[in-house]
Amino acid sequence: MSAREKDSFKKLEADIIACERCPRLRRYCEKIAREKRRAFMNETYWGKPVPDFGDPKARLLIVGLAPAAHGANRTGRMFTGDQSGVWLYRALHRAGFANQAQCDRADDGLKLIDARITATAHCAPPDNKPTPKEIENCSVFLKRNLALSRPLVYLALGSIAWRALVLEFKNEGLITGPMPKFAHGAEVLLPASGKSPERLLLGSYHPSQQNTFTKRLTEPMFDAIFERARKFIKSHS
Repeated sequence: MSAREKDSFKKLEADIIACERCPRLRRYCEKIAREKRRAFMNETYWGKPVPDFGDPKARLLIVGLAPAAHGANRTGRMFTGDQSGVWLYRALHRAGFANQAQCDRADDGLKLIDARITATAHCAPPDNKPTPKEIENCSVFLKRNLALSRPLVYLALGSIAWRALVLEFKNEGLITGPMPKFAHGAEVLLPASGKSPERLLLGSYHPSQQNTFTKRLTEPMFDAIFERARKFIKSHS
């Protein structure tokens, strides 16, 4: 039996939630969960590593940076409870990858359609900056996710997610030569390999407030990314 056959999304989720590889991040997440933000003082924070969210058979795999301290670290669901999530799920809904735009709580009825969300780090980091070692520690989960998933499009939200995916694809021999540069709308065509068809690595600015408030990322720019993903999936299915 192969490693992939032994693994499962259910086991991956359980292993993510139970992870203690990064003491600094675990201390920070637990501290935030105890102290809370005034607006959420009556809520029970998740405070643990945040598992992936979405369709296990998704043809679109979205890779973000890390949970927000008072977003996913509070709600327990990727990109839920903060402004980055508002932007992301609104765009996913417009593109037909989500059944609704609302993303306030883990029990709000949101479902992803042919899409799945993961991250380079599953714990909220101080100042939204996981260390290279912490990203490396968490890369085991990204590797397992990529082994279990069969997407046609990999969408990297931000340069850190882009680098993490590129490194994985380089290790697999799917990308050769110099490191492809990250940019909004950057594309790398991944050749067919084994039973896997031709696939697309796509880059987008992260929908963080730093990018959206400054108009570095606008809604039309974000929508164009998901339109490109949709077109590629349609033409390769």
